[in-house]
Formats: sequence, structure tokens, C-alpha cells
Amino acid sequence: MPPFGLGLNASTLRGTPVLQQIAAASQAGFQALELWFTDTDAHLAAGGSLQEIRRALDDAGLSVPTLIYLGNWFDASEPLWPAVKERCTQRLAQAAALGAPHAIAAPPPGNANLSLGAQRYHDLLEIGRREGALPSFEFLGFVDSFCTLESALQVLEAADHPLGTTVLDPFHVFRGGGSIESIALLQAPQIAVSHFNDAPASPARTRQNDGHRVWPGLGHLDLRRYLTLLEQTGYRGVLSLELFREDLWSRDPFDVAREGMSHLRLLLD
Repeated sequence: MPPFGLGLNASTLRGTPVLQQIAAASQAGFQALELWFTDTDAHLAAGGSLQEIRRALDDAGLSVPTLIYLGNWFDASEPLWPAVKERCTQRLAQAAALGAPHAIAAPPPGNANLSLGAQRYHDLLEIGRREGALPSFEFLGFVDSFCTLESALQVLEAADHPLGTTVLDPFHVFRGGGSIESIALLQAPQIAVSHFNDAPASPARTRQNDGHRVWPGLGHLDLRRYLTLLEQTGYRGVLSLELFREDLWSRDPFDVAREGMSHLRLLLD
């Protein structure tokens, strides 16, 4: 089996309360759970606390690779930037309180100013260094400007910060029209987390969205090559199962988590 920890992204259990996500991931045998701010916000709104979530994670023996996600920061205008920066500061502090070393920083959906975004990312990295959780810049295969690993590396290079990282995901590599061979451009310290999933052969790549993702091994992506390249970078972090499927969200989260683990182990073994 490849030398990665096995994690579950809470997107796979969307609609499930966060404490139940923790229980489902733990019972299925996962070692890590990526949380979403929307779910932690819902817990707080219902009268819960971050400390309660942290205790549940610790009791379950689950690490938290990332909190998801920081938005609307990349090309925020100068008048808006102070408020956006303050919100991101709060989010990074929340991630740190839950033991997460990173929070995922999403790219802008349309065309964007690389120079401005790189400066914003540098600023957020400095904030993250102070708060205890660092932003990780994610590329998404269906956005305009930052849909490939190479484009994410442009942001990291322009930000010129030693703590800059990106997020890998086989679906986004495929959807953005890139090649998994581009993983060889990375070194382990540049990878915050690797999401893991598969994609069907149809519909066409450019027509696929998050909801088309399938369990690893049920699609057409060369995931074994992906894992080989990932291991060769020196990465030894979490392989985090991430799907966005309404058919899974309507099912018992404990069954979904167990099914996801079985597909992971079948492929990895």
C-alpha cells in the first residue's frame, strides 16, 4: 500500500452534522477528516463550540489536514481587501483551533490578475504563519485562469513565499486538461493535501463537474500512475477521498464512509 494516510473529505457526507461526520469517518477506519467551514459554522450557530469539535476529533483519533475554504480573496479590490483579509484571518484562526495546518484558498472563477492574486496570497501566508494555519492555493479544473497544476505553480512562484503550497486532485488535473505527469514538477513541501477520486469516460471532459466524480477505481483515470508520481515527490501526507454526489448525500453517512474506505483499500492494495 502507498505510504499515505487515508482521509475523508466531508464533502462526501454533505448535509451530515459535523460531529456525525467525525463518528462516521472514525468508524470506517479513516485517519483524517477534512472539514468545511459551512459545517463548523452550522455547529456554532446551533450552540456548539470549536472546542467541542476538537475534542470529538481527538477522541476519534482523527487529524484535520485542511479546513475548506477561503473565498473571494484573490482579486479583492483595495476598498474590499481589509474586510476580506479580516475574514480570512478569522478562518485561519479557526482552522488552527481545530488542529488543521492548512485552510484551502480557492481560486477566482473568471479571468484574474496574477500579480495582484500572488500578492494577496503572500499576505495571507504571512497571516497564516502568525495564526498557526496556512492558506493553500487550490487549482480547480473548471475555472478560467487557474485550472492546471502549472497555473497554480505560477501563483506560488509569483507569491515568492517559502510556505506556499497547492492542493492536488486527480479530477481537477483531468478536468483542467492537464496531465498527471505534471505532479513531477512538485516537491513534497509544496503539497498541502491530495484529494482522491476518479472520473468517468463520459460525458466529455469539458462537460464534467463536481457531481460526475466517482469512487476511485470506477472511472478511467490512471490513479496508479498518479499515486506513483505523488510518492516520488516525497509526499507522505493524507490521501483524502473527495466526492460531491447527491446520491451519496441522501444515504446513511456511516454506510457511505464504509463504502468509500472499501473502494480506497481495493485500489491501494
